[in-house]
Amino acid sequence: MSARYTTSACIAAALLGVQGLLTPWSTAAGGPLVVPLDQPASGPGSPFWVDPQNRADEQAAVWQERGREDDADLLRRIADQPTATWLGEGDPEERARQVTMQAQLAQRVPVLVAYNIPHRDCGQYSAGGAADGAAYRAWVDKLADGIENRTAWVVLEPDAVAQLVTCPASQGDGERLALLAYAVRTLKARPNTSVYLDAGNAGWIRNPEQLADALRKADIEHADGFALNVSNFQTTRASGVYGHRLSALLGGAHFVIDTSRNGGGPLRRSAGTEPEGAQPWCNPPNRALGRPPTTATGDRQVDAYLWVKRPGESDGACRGGPPAGQWWPDYALQLARRSGDWPSVSEHEPSGPVMESPAGR
Repeated sequence: MSARYTTSACIAAALLGVQGLLTPWSTAAGGPLVVPLDQPASGPGSPFWVDPQNRADEQAAVWQERGREDDADLLRRIADQPTATWLGEGDPEERARQVTMQAQLAQRVPVLVAYNIPHRDCGQYSAGGAADGAAYRAWVDKLADGIENRTAWVVLEPDAVAQLVTCPASQGDGERLALLAYAVRTLKARPNTSVYLDAGNAGWIRNPEQLADALRKADIEHADGFALNVSNFQTTRASGVYGHRLSALLGGAHFVIDTSRNGGGPLRRSAGTEPEGAQPWCNPPNRALGRPPTTATGDRQVDAYLWVKRPGESDGACRGGPPAGQWWPDYALQLARRSGDWPSVSEHEPSGPVMESPAGR
């Protein structure tokens, strides 16, 4: 047996001994996940899976060894929370298999992000994606094969639908809705996979009616709902209001909200305080962690607050940050430090002009 498959084989063998021990919510069919009343909604009892080898935990260990105990403690506010696993270029099958197997062993639910749509991110910081439609469909098939019949939540293609409004069709997005529909149908064919189709954020496409028809064409009626605020900073309250407006246009569709970095809300534009051309969604300064991941949202339409974006990973090569998706420990520390008495997060609605747009990796 090759080294590539050794880990998965060991996990698969171990799973045989725990199948009967899994709690009902961790093996339920795809759809809104319900946590039993005696199950804590966040922290160690969260229904979602924490990657034991996450970058925040590794960084905290390094800082602890170097005598930066206070910084290490702050960073564990990120390390101890479940964050999504992003799957982009390359074969997603083995990684999806490893994550879902490890999560099943831990009796938790993994959150995956499918992020490989052709002409991704309109050629901006997170440009890339599959070469064409055929390559994307093959990639989706491999992702589904990796998940198999294990439980997983999938956030499908951040920005892909919203960018149809802001990117010209000449960018090659003409077939995008058909590809998204294919992904929805393929992933939902797996018995325990929940799918949330990304729908931008509350500060981007201000009129949700512009998105509703596109989401229908992307087969949202066969998904479990839509996702909002991925990699963005709109407050949970603003996202909820926007989400309910969009939900009403979609026959009461459920949704999830990325709360990973929205504790301080979006960056406000102030004359003379930002570099010329700086995008408010790209590594904005002085932001904070948002509410921890949970299914206890208090809103029947909101299935969960998730940390889809991993706090501490760069939005792109802006404001001194590394390329999109790369770990930036100083930014992670800033997010944790400004979270105050977190997790009792106090959200701040912006009182001035806010300019928000794509999320990206």
